[in-house]
Amino acid sequence: MSPDVTGFFDETTKTVSYLVADPATGMAAIIDPVLDFDPTSGTVATVAADRIADAVERRQVTVQWLLETHVHADHLSAGAYLKQRLGGIRAMGAGVRQVHESFRAQFALEPGGLDGFDHLFQAEEIFRIGTMRATTLATPGHTPACLSYLLGDAAFLGDTLFMPDCGTARADFPGGDAALLYRSIRRILNLPEATRLFVGHDYPPATRQAVWMTSIADERAANTHVRDGIDEPAFVAMRQARDATLDLPRLFHPAVRFNLGGGL
Repeated sequence: MSPDVTGFFDETTKTVSYLVADPATGMAAIIDPVLDFDPTSGTVATVAADRIADAVERRQVTVQWLLETHVHADHLSAGAYLKQRLGGIRAMGAGVRQVHESFRAQFALEPGGLDGFDHLFQAEEIFRIGTMRATTLATPGHTPACLSYLLGDAAFLGDTLFMPDCGTARADFPGGDAALLYRSIRRILNLPEATRLFVGHDYPPATRQAVWMTSIADERAANTHVRDGIDEPAFVAMRQARDATLDLPRLFHPAVRFNLGGGL
């Protein structure tokens, strides 16, 4: 089973959003869509999201799901906007409740909240996109809410694992855990070798253009942070030292607050 996958790269946030369709039925999911945001003026635009919506309408597919891999800290989600335009069930992992609680006081969030989501997935939950069987894979470490979506020969990883020359996600946000991140990545790298891996970001060096599909073989052989031979203590030490040098993402505060509010 091989879904039809189209990636949309947002140059500003280096995010990759996906339109994933069942070739047999034309039912589709959109994963991690981006809402354009200007922090200087506080205004939003829908240029990136409209690229996806235009592709949906051009291809005459039907959006069944609007999926988030986690609570994004580097961009605002366009999930609510695309639901208004295209329909579909908005969903993400149930670990968002833990993230919501971590930030509730800081951002004056309503208790409970999360009204913008129609469904919160449990780990190993099975759902369908058209005739295709999909499964959620809990991959915490970057955040407690991180899920990867397994669909046929494709896996959508969010921020857990990047292209081999970019390494892995940070693990220093509230609820993050470098050891958990390592174990999540090893779960991914133990998937069948034929699995296509689709990353949530790419930060390409000057020597190449942005790409977003990788393979288990390439990651195991060449990932700069977590290739075969790098054990958990070495990874944790590297990740903690590296994370201590990183600034918060430029849009951290507006993105987390907006996304925990369901993007409404």
